[in-house]
Amino acid sequence: MRKVFRTLSRLMLVIGILLLLLVVGTGGALWLTLPADRQTAHIPGLSAPVDIGIDSDGIPRIHAATELDAAAALGFVHARDRMFQMELMRRAASGRLSEIAGPATLPIDRLMRTLGLRRSAITDLGALPPETLRYVEAYASGVNTWIAEKGRFAGPEFLVLGPPEPWLPVDTLLWAKTMGLWLSSNWHTELARLALAGRVPQDLIDQLWPDAAVPRPDASLPPHVQYAAAAGLPTFPDAFTLPGTASNEWAVDGTHTATGAPLLAGDPHLGFGFPAIWYLARIETPHHVLAGATAPGVPFLVLGHNERIAWTFTTTGADTQDVFIEDTATVVTTREERIKIRGQPDELLTVRETSHGPVISDLNPQPGGPLLAVAMANLLPNDTAAAGLLALNKAQTVAEAGLAAPIITSPVQNLLVADKATIGLFVTGRVPVRRSGDGSAPVSGDGSHDWIGWASGTQLPQIVAPASGRLVNGNEPVAGPDFPVFMGRDAFGDWRARRIRALLAASDRHTAADFARMQADVVSAFAQQVLPVLLGVPNLQGTAAQAQALLKGWDGSMTMDDPQPLIFNAWITSFYEDVLRQANIAPARGGPMADFVAYVLTPAGAHWCGGDCSGPLARALIAATGTLTQRFGADPTGWRWGDAHQAVFAHPFLRDIPLLGGLTTIAIRSPGDDSTIDRGGTDRSFTSVHGAAYRGVYDLADPDRSLFVITPGQSGNPLSGHARDFVTRWRDGATVTLGPAATSTTATIRLEP
Repeated sequence: MRKVFRTLSRLMLVIGILLLLLVVGTGGALWLTLPADRQTAHIPGLSAPVDIGIDSDGIPRIHAATELDAAAALGFVHARDRMFQMELMRRAASGRLSEIAGPATLPIDRLMRTLGLRRSAITDLGALPPETLRYVEAYASGVNTWIAEKGRFAGPEFLVLGPPEPWLPVDTLLWAKTMGLWLSSNWHTELARLALAGRVPQDLIDQLWPDAAVPRPDASLPPHVQYAAAAGLPTFPDAFTLPGTASNEWAVDGTHTATGAPLLAGDPHLGFGFPAIWYLARIETPHHVLAGATAPGVPFLVLGHNERIAWTFTTTGADTQDVFIEDTATVVTTREERIKIRGQPDELLTVRETSHGPVISDLNPQPGGPLLAVAMANLLPNDTAAAGLLALNKAQTVAEAGLAAPIITSPVQNLLVADKATIGLFVTGRVPVRRSGDGSAPVSGDGSHDWIGWASGTQLPQIVAPASGRLVNGNEPVAGPDFPVFMGRDAFGDWRARRIRALLAASDRHTAADFARMQADVVSAFAQQVLPVLLGVPNLQGTAAQAQALLKGWDGSMTMDDPQPLIFNAWITSFYEDVLRQANIAPARGGPMADFVAYVLTPAGAHWCGGDCSGPLARALIAATGTLTQRFGADPTGWRWGDAHQAVFAHPFLRDIPLLGGLTTIAIRSPGDDSTIDRGGTDRSFTSVHGAAYRGVYDLADPDRSLFVITPGQSGNPLSGHARDFVTRWRDGATVTLGPAATSTTATIRLEP
């Protein structure tokens, strides 16, 4: 017996030692994925050494002899902090996620292979201007230096997946292709309308997306065609997708500032994730400075300032995508795409194309359904977005930035620019000119609705040095009803822009700090507009009456420590969904909730409620308070918006894996909602999934005093102290500066030829 006990003891000791070695080995491997505080590396092609200081927030300040050297250095630090994010970006755009993720990502892979984003990028690479090509090649050299040095230690994810493949210049072009796809989402709206055709009267379909004040040629749907294609397509907030509506921007000239020089503010609204979409950096060469938001994978500054100008973007909502109902005889090419799937046999995907574009109905085939092809501007030849960003980085005046605008072919954006004396807005890119129709719904592919040219440059809206001294955009149309170029039928509401204009009008000597506070503003113009109708609902009782009473005297502020924002959003959501269900419309098929509800709660839209919305509103509040009682208790005074409205930043690859999902998901109670300047767009449970993950305020009197913040942090490595250190500051409206000298430098990198 004693011998058996000694044997078991030895066995347990061996097992314990092996487990200890496993833990130590795993910990050591993970530790090796963290970048060193002092590092020297050699990048082929550098003209001179590059010095990089990393400050206490993980933000690099790059000092290079030439701009090409700086591009290589940016590639190195992007890979150092975000290599797996870059890997996922190129895999998602190339339709190669399932190679590492298995069948769960097949829908996004099938979509990307069908649309052919990488094929389009390869074509564009061959047509890049030589100077732009040199930048993307230098950037790739910097990325590949990191990959060569670290191998499978380039990021913790690569410990399992193996070392990343070399970065190719074409991979850089995939970032703009992805943005062009998701920030121009009209084709999803077209398919949503098509799914309702024949079941819902045409005038009601139109009202789901309230009319913009623009002409509408030929907007009717083919009455004999029904198809639910949208049900088979990835949409936000699915992983690797983005919302189609995004961003605030405003600027004032020197007559409205304390310094006498313009101020400009911008905060793009995209899907929240871990790591952040944006990466802060300051880049200096002997004659050039760039500071602001870069995008891992791209060698250019996307949002920020150089030594003389500052710029930002908002989405225009321009219609650059059309769905065509085709005949099988119009298929002109067929190709096979082999999709590798982790743990399963390869899948062969047959992709058909017509003269208008790839056939998307094959992604969700339905017996007897129509053959649908999609035309997308960003997938057509001569996409020069990379060259346009480079031209914008080099521009020294508002006028020069305006010349860069048409070269940024996709996505079509409102480019807001300021120099030391002037402010201006330019619509970038190219908008298709149609032979007929308004692009709001699928049309016949017989040629009658074909694109016959492009409008760009001075043909698109441009506003320079307005007499008011102010420029504002929150995604609402910048072209009026008399503008000669048709930009699109659908438009976003001006809720955020209304609030921005009100705050600008409240003062005439603004400072950068004022603009930063405006970016954190959480008063909803939408709530202020519809609140009187909600307060007028009679005869409520119990919890519903208590909830309604709490809204009396409320100013529409979506603060996280009060019950009113939760009551309001739950009530509006319940009402929206109930109105649509009564009309036999699935809420997922509807248009923008705030715009539609605001319309329904006017005399013109009251027919959706049978002429009087009091009853449906009462029913909706009773349902909403019942749900809130189950989640947060019986006393409405104890409900808190922040308990439901948490901003969540989740790893797109690891978020659903037990244990790892918890380690790579960051959540924080947050204010705002989808209609506030400080945007916090929600999912059905009111989790905040969409908003300003980057904010910039640019002071043209001294650009080095400009203010910045991102979230959740600079690093994509969940073990890094810089993975989440911006989250609380971002939530609370704090900022940092990116001046030439950091307050403290915690790491240094020396790059040598």
